[in-house]
Amino acid sequence: MKALRKKGELTRFQILSEIAMRQPYVRQKDIADKLGVTVQAVSENIKSLIAEGLVESGSGRSHYKITRRGAEKIKEAAMDLRRYADEVLESMSFYRSVWPAIAWEDLQEGDKVELFMEDGILYARRRRNGEAYAEVLHPARRGEDVALSELGGTIPLQRGKVTIAVLPGISEGGSRNADLERLRELSRGHDRTGIMGTVSRAAANKLNLQVDFEFATPHAALAAAKRGLNVLVLAVGKMSRSITEKLEKEGVEYSVEDLRLTQKE
Repeated sequence: MKALRKKGELTRFQILSEIAMRQPYVRQKDIADKLGVTVQAVSENIKSLIAEGLVESGSGRSHYKITRRGAEKIKEAAMDLRRYADEVLESMSFYRSVWPAIAWEDLQEGDKVELFMEDGILYARRRRNGEAYAEVLHPARRGEDVALSELGGTIPLQRGKVTIAVLPGISEGGSRNADLERLRELSRGHDRTGIMGTVSRAAANKLNLQVDFEFATPHAALAAAKRGLNVLVLAVGKMSRSITEKLEKEGVEYSVEDLRLTQKE
């Protein structure tokens, strides 16, 4: 953009254009508010535009009018901006959003595929009658990540449920006073397991539970549930509140199992 190449030229062009559209009575504050700059900046630029013969100052503080040279300057800069914008739009017409998935089978460039979730993972396979669809950008073998474009439709997905197992704090006896047998039963019906707190780690170790996430557990549990996974979260005492509040806010179904033996006596 030759006309607006120098630093500050774009601001000067905007101020000049505002004067042209508002003349002859132009309040500097109105221009400043419109462009998001200070009144001082507008005032200094107007003085410069007057000195260059692009703007005339009439009677009164708010009386300004662009000159013939000013009008030519606006047209030149506007045309420059239009050409630049056209170039950008033309280049963006070739841009395509690209999304990743796992190839359910060998896929070739140009294949029409359908998308589905399984075990919380997004897969792509040759289209049958799936609600969500896309087009393959590059060949991919089964199990590889595949690049997709032209996404459309909706991925059918039923949200999972989160079960929160509340364990006693260390002052209540910790994992020694937790109903570990009940915890073992709960662990069998879930796709992912998360823990919150040291006592939860100890309880998981005692039962040889596979822990899928230990840090930022509320966020991870929510994300997993949204992907259709059933999640078990081991939480110590009041730690459970941080996850229940997040699940309620997002409308994810959950239940709480109190495994503190000291609370049941």
